[in-house]
Amino acid sequence: MNTHTVTNEHLIKMLDLIKRLAAVPAPSGQEEMRVSFILNYLHERGIGAYADGAKNVIVPVGTENEGGITVFSAHTDVVFPDLTPLPVLEKDGKLLAPGVGDDTANVAAILTVLDILNERDMLRFPKSPVMFVLNSCEEGLGNLKGTKRLFSDHGGRIKELISFDCDIKGGVVTRAVGSERWRVTARTEGGHSYSAFGKPNAIHILSKLVSRLYEQELPDIKNARATYNVGVIKGGTSVNTIAQNAEMLYEYRSDSHEALSFMRESFNKLIAGARSDGSMIETELIGERPCGCGVDGERHEALIKRCESVIKAVTGRTFGRSSASTDANIPLSLGVPAVTLGLFSGGGAHTREEWLDLDSLEAGLGIALGLITESCF
Repeated sequence: MNTHTVTNEHLIKMLDLIKRLAAVPAPSGQEEMRVSFILNYLHERGIGAYADGAKNVIVPVGTENEGGITVFSAHTDVVFPDLTPLPVLEKDGKLLAPGVGDDTANVAAILTVLDILNERDMLRFPKSPVMFVLNSCEEGLGNLKGTKRLFSDHGGRIKELISFDCDIKGGVVTRAVGSERWRVTARTEGGHSYSAFGKPNAIHILSKLVSRLYEQELPDIKNARATYNVGVIKGGTSVNTIAQNAEMLYEYRSDSHEALSFMRESFNKLIAGARSDGSMIETELIGERPCGCGVDGERHEALIKRCESVIKAVTGRTFGRSSASTDANIPLSLGVPAVTLGLFSGGGAHTREEWLDLDSLEAGLGIALGLITESCF
């Protein structure tokens, strides 16, 4: 049997699963409803699964046997804060739902592959230990908590990780983009905008700092890229009040340890400069994602080529390699070969207008099934 081949019945079932799962809210750190949905789905089919303390749903297959474990993962959380059902609409060959491609459809693909393997009675006979993980806290300030917990609990046995995330057009993510996220707060005495005019304004202090951050030089390091962003800024009390406090969320990121160190040093210098006139500025590190470190090049390249081979066998195309910040950051930072790839096509990621191309479902499920069976069954 061609392990890449999926039936129309499988596609119909997966589409229905995506629709149902996409409606279930799952903000980072509040994935309980999706955890319950997924566990019920698996247990109804007689597939053993459990949730760990970080709200990862784990399906161990053959892990009682000796040997390194291959992990296939997809994250259950979405960027939206909703705790009520999310809207799902099928229209003009598209499925529209917040978070449908990032990462709901990829979660559904793993569940559907498990269903197929179970139908074929293959889950009892893996050729090597495998763990399917529907993990928590990949997005934003979730800080990869789910994958960190996975490696804290099982890292000594995990030999490689393949994460299904985002869009197939991004190709295979082979390099980890690390980041550091900061909350920066300015505080002043404040006062009435007329009678206390001239006193320091926290919004003004923070605004000057933002301007300096956007004037900073980036590191000039070969084959490395660094970026920065102020993503949130808020503060003040009213239009006629000198702001007593203001805060912002700031990040810098790079796929190079050296570049990250450069950006950290630049940030600290700019903070010190802003404090030099007596301004009260507080900083708090609220998020950190590591870069890759010490991965065996041959093993990593073999994993990448395995993924590329299956993608090409199914689609007839090669999509290239890229850098990104994903769950693969954690294993790559620990020297464990890891990649991330999307299975489907769509657009509008991280917006409420996100959509999934229904024509991409067959190829995406074929890639997932082919990669999982060729790796472990």
